[in-house]
Amino acid sequence: MTDTRDTLHNEDGDGQVPSPSLERGLERADASELADESTSRRRQSSDTMSFGRWLLELAVLLVLAWALAWGIKSYVVQPFIIPSSSMEPTLIISDRVLVNRFIYRFTKPAPGDIVVFVSPEEGNIDLIKRVIAVGGQTIDIRDGKVFVDGTQRVEPFVNAAYPDHYDADAPFTVPEGSVYVMGDNRPNSKDSRYIGAQPVSRILGRAFAIYWPLGRLTWFR
Repeated sequence: MTDTRDTLHNEDGDGQVPSPSLERGLERADASELADESTSRRRQSSDTMSFGRWLLELAVLLVLAWALAWGIKSYVVQPFIIPSSSMEPTLIISDRVLVNRFIYRFTKPAPGDIVVFVSPEEGNIDLIKRVIAVGGQTIDIRDGKVFVDGTQRVEPFVNAAYPDHYDADAPFTVPEGSVYVMGDNRPNSKDSRYIGAQPVSRILGRAFAIYWPLGRLTWFR
């Protein structure tokens, strides 16, 4: 008769008991797998955090870039496209010009400046013309010839291909804080002869360069 009281059965029912060394090996294997799994989870968590941080940094950079571009455009330099022939031959249709937005915070418009200002008739349209006279000066136009304070202006920039024969009704004194502007293409320009002197407060800035096309790259004084 066989005594089976001290006989232990494993879960497989094969009647064999695992040796202590095998159990330690299994424990070490389980611990290694747990360590690998923990490392993998930490790596995945780190990757997720890195991607999230990258997205946050990208968003911050985009906002800063937009703010910088907006600030430059609003307060420093703004590009404009010439839409008409009123300033030919100095500026022709589709020329790209750069306009200094802050210069008149430190100085006043002067005769000869090419300025961009808000149209007094349509507030969503900007116009570009040349300053001919400033506040306190008296302008008169006779057969297209411009006289400021009684002296005829020398105007080499006027479009000689289309001479102008405009006659003013009478001399006009420009109010203080305003400018009298005209296009270089006099017969094809709606300027102060028709819309009156413009307040300096409507001026957006002074054009200082043509930057495109490259073949017309020009710097104005």
